Amino acid sequence: MKLIQSIYILKTTLIITTYNWPKALELVLKSAEHQTHMPDEIIVADDGSGLETKKVVENFIDKLPLTHLWHEDEGFRRTVILNKALAKADGDYIIQLDGDCIMHPKFIEDHYKNMQRNTFLYGSRVNIKKEFVENLYKTKNIVFPYGDARVKNKTRNFHHSWLQKLYSPSSKLSEKLRGCNLSYFKKDIIAINGYNENMTGWGREDSEMAIRLLNKGIKGKRLRYGGIIYHIWHLVVEKSRLNINDSIQQKALDEKLTWCDEGLKKYLTV
Repeated sequence: MKLIQSIYILKTTLIITTYNWPKALELVLKSAEHQTHMPDEIIVADDGSGLETKKVVENFIDKLPLTHLWHEDEGFRRTVILNKALAKADGDYIIQLDGDCIMHPKFIEDHYKNMQRNTFLYGSRVNIKKEFVENLYKTKNIVFPYGDARVKNKTRNFHHSWLQKLYSPSSKLSEKLRGCNLSYFKKDIIAINGYNENMTGWGREDSEMAIRLLNKGIKGKRLRYGGIIYHIWHLVVEKSRLNINDSIQQKALDEKLTWCDEGLKKYLTV
């Protein structure tokens, strides 16, 4: 019982990654306002967006415990901005979200209540249909009840606190893992040196990081029937470095790596 109580007083940081999609980010931050459990800190980890994104963040700065962390646009450097955000985070527990994913009102609460020592959580996403995206921007209606016609994957939109308990931690990498919906203890991500910055361009950076967590003995648990997010449809991003990132991930698997040389450590202050 003491362990549970000690976990429940830990500070949480929500990290939201974004790049030049202010209309989506506005809806994501709007969903943050309606959380049943507010994180202690929210960091918008910005991979080099323009002024429109800055304006969106400024509109929420007095409503949320919000920080805008930005670096120059030098291509897809999600791993770098995530490491910088992780170094800056005050929270003991990190909840990670992409800036095109609207949160269910109980998203933070679900991650918070399900956190376990030596475990990271990963949730799935409900996809918003392409034909409803423009109307979503106009109406800003971000409530998606079960059975909502605007979304695919309707079973993923079923929230149930008791059913969340049916899933157990596993030492195997799941195909269900998505970096848009993750949570973990900051000390665990520090222990593996965070994200591998040799992985630039889209793809595999989250699963490679998760592999190193698993190799370190940190198990993964699926957050099902909770931790729900709604992914805004968009065109597929450019994947020119996917083969290179695949090879980096395979090395982490084959050699059971727990550490990457180019990672979080250089941003940490003693």
